[in-house]
Amino acid sequence: MVDCDNVSPDILEHALQMAAQFGRVVLRRGYGNPEALSNKWQEALVQWAFTPCLQFRYSAGKNTSDIALALDAMEALFDQRAEVFCLVTSDSDFAYLCRKLRERGASVCIVGEAKTPPALRNASDQFFEWAKPKPQPPEPPAAECTKAPEKPAGDMGVAPAAKPLPKHRPRFVLDAVKLLVSEASEGKVGLGALGQYLKRTNPAFTPNQYGHAGLLQMLKSYEHQLSLKQEPNGGWSVSLKTATTAD
Repeated sequence: MVDCDNVSPDILEHALQMAAQFGRVVLRRGYGNPEALSNKWQEALVQWAFTPCLQFRYSAGKNTSDIALALDAMEALFDQRAEVFCLVTSDSDFAYLCRKLRERGASVCIVGEAKTPPALRNASDQFFEWAKPKPQPPEPPAAECTKAPEKPAGDMGVAPAAKPLPKHRPRFVLDAVKLLVSEASEGKVGLGALGQYLKRTNPAFTPNQYGHAGLLQMLKSYEHQLSLKQEPNGGWSVSLKTATTAD
């Protein structure tokens, strides 16, 4: 549940990544006034499949979005539609909502900016601070796939084979491992759990888009950052390499 009157649309992708580690995100809602939802927030809400919850201001200077968000959160709790709530806001007015949700047995995480006051941070089970990332140079391909030139098609009309995609190492995969490993007591995460998390954050994700036959092959291309290990049960786990090894 996003307080669109309080935070920037750029926070939305990060908030979904934080929420996805707790399970399947079943409710996605953005609350705001007409100016916010129809201008700066419209593209982000459409892109990430959020339901816009438009709230008109009944009088100047009054914000009705906060009350709508709080009422919908309590309704979702009583209807047993959610067990974990992720509030995307830096507004300390939601501290009481957090306490009431937790008193009723729900877990609450907050995704907010550095300006978030301690009253809201401490009212949640987990607080995730977001800062607008600095522009990063594009990640170079891990290795270019080369192939011998195709022979001209003969009289049978056989078309030449398609050129394989170059292999890439997207940054978000490494970020996902870092996040999941930080929450694991053994410092590693199973390949299946990682794949489920990546699908929850981006349902269209597939290693083939980045030139890899599967997730295991994709992770092997991060040889300087990640360690892979086959467990006794036959499954694979992934962990972070130490700073010395990575360097």
